[in-house]
Amino acid sequence: MTERVDAEALASTLEPVVREQIPGAQEAKIVAWQRTERGFSTETYPFELEGSENSGAGFVFRRPPEISLFPDYDLRRQYLVSKRLAGTDLPVPRMLWIDNADNALGGPYYVMERIGNAEAPSDFPSYHTAGNYFEADEQSRARMWWGCVETMAQIHQLDPGELRLDFLSMPRFGDRPIEQAVNYLDWAVRWAAPSLSPVMEKALSWLRANIYEPEHVTLCWGDARMSNILYSPDHSVAGVLDWEMAYLGDHEADLAWMLFLDWACSEFEGHPSLPGTPTREQTIARYEELTGWPVRNLLFNEVLAAVLLSVPLLRLSTHLQLGEHADITAFCSRRLEQLLEHT
Repeated sequence: MTERVDAEALASTLEPVVREQIPGAQEAKIVAWQRTERGFSTETYPFELEGSENSGAGFVFRRPPEISLFPDYDLRRQYLVSKRLAGTDLPVPRMLWIDNADNALGGPYYVMERIGNAEAPSDFPSYHTAGNYFEADEQSRARMWWGCVETMAQIHQLDPGELRLDFLSMPRFGDRPIEQAVNYLDWAVRWAAPSLSPVMEKALSWLRANIYEPEHVTLCWGDARMSNILYSPDHSVAGVLDWEMAYLGDHEADLAWMLFLDWACSEFEGHPSLPGTPTREQTIARYEELTGWPVRNLLFNEVLAAVLLSVPLLRLSTHLQLGEHADITAFCSRRLEQLLEHT
């Protein structure tokens, strides 16, 4: 078994593979190689080719992190979702190839085309304090926000069966979609940390006691937020990214995720949403208008979102032995306290 190649040697190791895989790149050299700061559950490296028919074109290399932040991390799953969404109207990057075998890079990876002249809003620091959303005017911010909501609604209108996405269901965790989601969370969060806080235990118990039957089971993006969208200079949606958390479930989970993370990026951090940002109520109303589906289980799905995001954060905290001195899950716990206060 080939050892995992260090980050410093990735580009030189990948270069001969690129020459074989990409037409017209037989003499190409990888240039502009860098690790992106976005995301933490998958290592991502944009690059370009010099001395080929593809000079100037952009590509992206992705591989699993050295320490997996989810117990069921599967690079092939996110590759297949993107590949099968290529025939829809969603602007997903074109997948080029995936290698899950014992290879020169020492582990699975895939390469895709990069969507050029587009940028995602900032995660760290918050898009309410830096980046293209912060720099936009009020009208453009509203356009970006609504672009994310419209993309989400578009995803939920797709037919998972027709797209051959049935593999995203989780039958090992139960017979019903919400039961599956709750059982998965219970398993994943206990995998991530040796012990759980009282509010986390309370949240899991509350979720289990409030399992319901969703009216619609759809493809869930899993990580629905503006920072997973590439926006063109005119602030229109140019690309939809990151499907590693995709699953089949209640579409309201994506709406809850977006609202939860925006709360974390604004109110929790102690600063207001930027002018032009639609309100929570406006967002829910617009989503209902786009889908024709009333939003009925948002509280449940916001609790679900806060527990789900705790999984990679608890895993990271446990691995780095951060202890109580650097609680990176504080915003998840705080939101759970707010949501469960009157339940």
